[in-house]
Amino acid sequence: MTKTIFKLLILLTFISCSKESSDEESAPAQAMYFPPLTGSTWETKSISDLKWNQNAVQPLLDYLELKHSKSFIILVNGRIVLENYFNNHTATTNWYWASAGKTLTSTMTGIAQQEGLLNINNKVSDYIGTGWTSELLVQENQITCKHLLTMTSGLDDSTDDVDPASLVYKADAGKRWAYHNVYVKLQDVVAKASKQTWENYFNTKLRDKIGMNGSWVQLGVNSVYTSTTRSMARFGLLMLNKGKWENNTILNESYFTEATTTSQNINLGYGYLWWLNGKANYHLPQSQLTFPGSVIPTAPNDMFMALGKNDQKIYVIPSKNMVVIRMGDAADDVNLALSDFDKTLWEKINALYQ
Repeated sequence: MTKTIFKLLILLTFISCSKESSDEESAPAQAMYFPPLTGSTWETKSISDLKWNQNAVQPLLDYLELKHSKSFIILVNGRIVLENYFNNHTATTNWYWASAGKTLTSTMTGIAQQEGLLNINNKVSDYIGTGWTSELLVQENQITCKHLLTMTSGLDDSTDDVDPASLVYKADAGKRWAYHNVYVKLQDVVAKASKQTWENYFNTKLRDKIGMNGSWVQLGVNSVYTSTTRSMARFGLLMLNKGKWENNTILNESYFTEATTTSQNINLGYGYLWWLNGKANYHLPQSQLTFPGSVIPTAPNDMFMALGKNDQKIYVIPSKNMVVIRMGDAADDVNLALSDFDKTLWEKINALYQ
């Protein structure tokens, strides 16, 4: 009897050790990877390793090339699964983010708040002074930084100009959702609050901390970020990890959660300058119509997105530990941040792993 018990104990110990060994071997495959801040090293993961459908890769790449793409990246757990460049674009070529870069402004606003430099619930005029619009002072003083983050300033959205004469009252702040270039005033808020230039504060607090390259350029009335595709992917990876880069908190999780959650009750598909998938309804730019259902019905419901003109895309999918990047020219004649391209592209991506 004693010998039997002894044998059972040995067997259980062996099973336990085997399980621990197995867990240790499988853990690195599941662990999140962050590329070094400098150099071109970036770990990869193959389609076969993921047990994805290799036959779905070429149709996806053919579609991307057909639709005037310049670059495309898929990350899973931070590792590159697909990285492709088209039409003479390269890994070292910078390209503009267009309105996908609004999410950088959102992130920087959160960083400035966590440093105690500003409070998004305070009125914009607390930081940049009064008279930044042509509204009555009582109307202007209703507009908080949060209203700019959520596109609910109430200012007339018929122009992209942000000089005071162009910022005209349309509704009380918080009562109307309208996609408006006035969000860019948050860059002035951050600059004033930090007592630095916008670009210097951005570079110090975000860009350099996650190894991005790139710079801000002024295109007409628009402040636009340009970078390599991998730099865009780095930012997507940061947001996949709720504002953390390895063990460093770049953006605190509470603000991240607010930014990627429905921010008001008018457009359920919008956070703090982030688009949100999987909500009951949504609005589109230049429209006051409410559209039922998910922004991209073919994509995962938990996805949040940075969407820019001419189909600049950052898709972040927490349930799949995935980041997808697309840069390029407009896929179709429609040049809005959101287009039919998204729906078909996600059908092609789904075919990789379904």
